[in-house]
Amino acid sequence: MKVYLIQHGQSVSEEIDPSRPLSEKGQKDIEKIAQWLKKLEIKVSIIYQSGKKRATQTAEIINSKITSLNGIKQRDGLAPNDSVDPWVNELNKIGEDLIIVSHLPFLSRLTSRLLNKKEDDEIVAFEPGGVVCLERFKDTQWWIRWIVLPEFF
Repeated sequence: MKVYLIQHGQSVSEEIDPSRPLSEKGQKDIEKIAQWLKKLEIKVSIIYQSGKKRATQTAEIINSKITSLNGIKQRDGLAPNDSVDPWVNELNKIGEDLIIVSHLPFLSRLTSRLLNKKEDDEIVAFEPGGVVCLERFKDTQWWIRWIVLPEFF
């Protein structure tokens, strides 16, 4: 089982727009990432996103290029400071590949918990538009398959 953790693309500041949509650069970066994911022929059961505008926009761009059998779904528990415990439990049980589009520090804490069980150890330096592919290889053991950042393209 693989989970693709995606930090939303760069957004505009709250002063420019309180809903913080993707900036022009953020949109272009996510388009590059989505195009790269398309070449990998990634197929997931679903794309979960936090419901914040920048996460929704990121998920929509990704969904336009890959195969998501059940589309995009907004899920509670993906906000920046939400607890990762429910997600750790869920990801350790399900068997279908999926994408989570979320925010920092949530993604960083989730990655750390899955990889070494210590939420406060930052193992991966997420960047806007970056994707971390984790793979479960035993019941509750995970490893990093790969990481890609928009600056690679």
